Amino acid sequence: MSITRLREADREVARLVECDGYAIVPSVLDAEACDSLIDVLGPVGGAGRRGLLGLLAVAELAGSSRLLDLVRPLLASEPRPVRTIYFDKSPEANWLVAWHQDLTLALRERHEIPDFGPWSVKEGIPHVQPPAELLARMITVRLHLDDADTDNGALRVISGSHRRGRLAPQEIEAVRASLPEVPCSVAAGDAMLMRPLLLHASGKSRSARRRRVLHIEYAGFKLPPPLEWHEGA
Repeated sequence: MSITRLREADREVARLVECDGYAIVPSVLDAEACDSLIDVLGPVGGAGRRGLLGLLAVAELAGSSRLLDLVRPLLASEPRPVRTIYFDKSPEANWLVAWHQDLTLALRERHEIPDFGPWSVKEGIPHVQPPAELLARMITVRLHLDDADTDNGALRVISGSHRRGRLAPQEIEAVRASLPEVPCSVAAGDAMLMRPLLLHASGKSRSARRRRVLHIEYAGFKLPPPLEWHEGA
C-alpha cells in the first residue's frame, strides 16, 4: 500500500471511530502471528486472563509501530498501553455480557483523588472510575485470533453511543430503545478499535468454534499522582 493510500486509510479509521465509536481494521496480524500469540498466551481458566503486559511478546506487540500507528491518530498525546485482557470464549467457557460501557482503570493502589470513584477490586486489583473526559481519551484495540460472528459470541455495539458520555442504567435502556444494535463480525487477524464509552454487549456462543481476543487498552494522558497504572511503565 502506498503512503498516500495508507494515510487515507488512517483518516477513514479516525473518522469512523469519531463518528461511530469503533472501526474494524483488516489484516493487522497474519495467521502465523495469531498462532504465535495463542501459544504465548496459553490456556485460560474461566473467561479470561489479565495483566499480560508482563509477557515479553505481548509488551512488544502492544508497543510496536504496527499498533501504535493505529492508535496514535486517535489520541491527543503519545499512547501508552495500560491494560490487557485475553478472552477465550468456547463451549467449555461460555458467557454473555450485558450492555455496558468500560468505565474503570486498573491501578496499583487506591488513593482518594477528587473526581475519581467509586472504587472496586477485581481479582485483587484496585479499579476506579475516572472522569468521563479521561475515558474519552482512551482507545481499545481488540486483536481477534479467531473469526468472530453472531454464532460464536461476537460483540454487538450501539453506534455513536460513546458521544453521550457516561450513562446511568436507565439511560442505557433508553439508548437501546432508540438506536439499533450492530453485530461486529471480525476475521482472525483483524483489529477492532473502540472507545471505552461505546455501549457494547455479547451473547453466548452457539458454536463449537472458539473466540479468542487479546484486548489492549491505550491511554493518551498521565494519571494524577500518586495514582499509577497497574500495568505499563
